[in-house]
Amino acid sequence: MDDILFKFSKERGNLIPILHEVQTRLGYLPPEAMQAAAAYLGLSPSEVYGVATFYAAFKFKPSGRHIVKACRGTACHVKGAEKVLDELEKSLGIKDGETAGDGEYSLETLACVGSCALAPVVVRDERVYGRMTPARVKDILRGGK
Repeated sequence: MDDILFKFSKERGNLIPILHEVQTRLGYLPPEAMQAAAAYLGLSPSEVYGVATFYAAFKFKPSGRHIVKACRGTACHVKGAEKVLDELEKSLGIKDGETAGDGEYSLETLACVGSCALAPVVVRDERVYGRMTPARVKDILRGGK
């Protein structure tokens, strides 16, 4: 943590950049990191936790090695995103917001990926897969096209 903290001055306004840097490096915000940030900035742990929980972008549990995101935007919904999400949940054995017990996959849903012309869309490890169907889910999970 020291190498992260010492990049920033001890100003309250650096809390979010510190939390972002921690999450970028570790993939989530462990309690110890939030406590260290609190101590460094002279804030209470509850203040840091309050800020971190306010923003949906911060995670408090480690993500899987592979992150699968299913779009639930209007275009994707109209084109069958629910069936694709159902197949993802079935194939992975987890629900939205969960990580598989072996730590291999995490499943998330997004309000909109911004690729409406390709609806429905699934993103696996930052790669966008458009015109998804339930039949293509297993190939996508294996890293195929």
